[in-house]
Amino acid sequence: MKTTRKRYSADFKAKVALEAIRGDLTLAELAAKHGVHHTMIASCKRQAIDGMAGTFSGAGDVAKAVSESEVEKLHAKIGQLVVERDFLGESLRSMSVDRRRAMVEAAHQRLSISAQCRLLRISRSSYYYAPVPETDETLALMTVIDETFMECPWYGSRQMARHLRRAGHEVGRRRVRRLMAKMGLTPIYQRPRTSDPHPQHRIYPYLLRQLAIERPNHVWCADVTYIPMRRGFLYLVAIMDWATRKVLAWRLSNTMDAGFCVAALEEALARFGKPEIFNTDQGSQFTSRAFTTVLREAEVRISMDGRGRWMDNVFIERLWRSLKYECVYLHVFETGSELRAGLGRWITYYNTQRPHSGLAGRTPVEAYRRIRQSDHGGHAPHDLMIKQAA
Repeated sequence: MKTTRKRYSADFKAKVALEAIRGDLTLAELAAKHGVHHTMIASCKRQAIDGMAGTFSGAGDVAKAVSESEVEKLHAKIGQLVVERDFLGESLRSMSVDRRRAMVEAAHQRLSISAQCRLLRISRSSYYYAPVPETDETLALMTVIDETFMECPWYGSRQMARHLRRAGHEVGRRRVRRLMAKMGLTPIYQRPRTSDPHPQHRIYPYLLRQLAIERPNHVWCADVTYIPMRRGFLYLVAIMDWATRKVLAWRLSNTMDAGFCVAALEEALARFGKPEIFNTDQGSQFTSRAFTTVLREAEVRISMDGRGRWMDNVFIERLWRSLKYECVYLHVFETGSELRAGLGRWITYYNTQRPHSGLAGRTPVEAYRRIRQSDHGGHAPHDLMIKQAA
């Protein structure tokens, strides 16, 4: 018996995209709520964001100026070969299987699903396959992996699997490796690359070798981490001032794209000016054109960790450790809005009230503003903390 594929209206896709952009729910929760695959949700979110720029670009008015007869002549002249080449795009080979699967258009007028799968170099069965969301047991295991990684950030998949088995978890290395990759956990031992870069993105040279960083806005850095929740997880990016450890901006997202990283960067630049150097690892979010273009237009020098520079991520890894043990693990957040509010309270506390041993007992805000204190036992006076919090 032949089955027909379910078609979704543009209004439905727009509704799903808006909820995904809002970020209150994880992809797993959105998929369960609307009964669709999570790759479709990520695709709708990406298309909606890309379409917003086109709305104000005037491209639609230019397209209307071309008559239908001219379009037909162009299609006849160009032929099927160019249609297929446009469908593939320039960066097909660098795309993940999930990204290519999301590119398949069920309602495409000239290319069947079979042809699209062939051109995208994915099997047709993989397009129809709907993976089951992570179970509660797997989410609990991911939380254990995250807690262990905070204690032993040098653990790779092999050592992590050994540790989990000793703790009573029946798990193999392949499963641990898959979960660590999904969580974005990369061990901080010396290796050629600290993160998996995009093969077509430019990698900028490392600029911090033997550089004394002792003043605010000299060097900023950024990183992305995994935040576990009761039903799923979200990703968090933070922009930090290197010398004072102050968190300048942060964003949550339910997908690992560059958009939320760019939004955090733009907020930091708008609120605190610009640094001389911006340093990151070679993750695809930070090597993307969208992210590096913002830095280049602001005339900020771009630096990226290279061979043997795993220690440069330690400062922000310490932030992740404190944030998770003092906030995330103590409060199992139900929704994205609850998580966002909880993180906002903790980051305000971290910036304005939490004394930092690496800053001679000052808070990051005090160090950033260069407030000189007398000795108060490592804590700022109460009235000063109130002033900083305000």
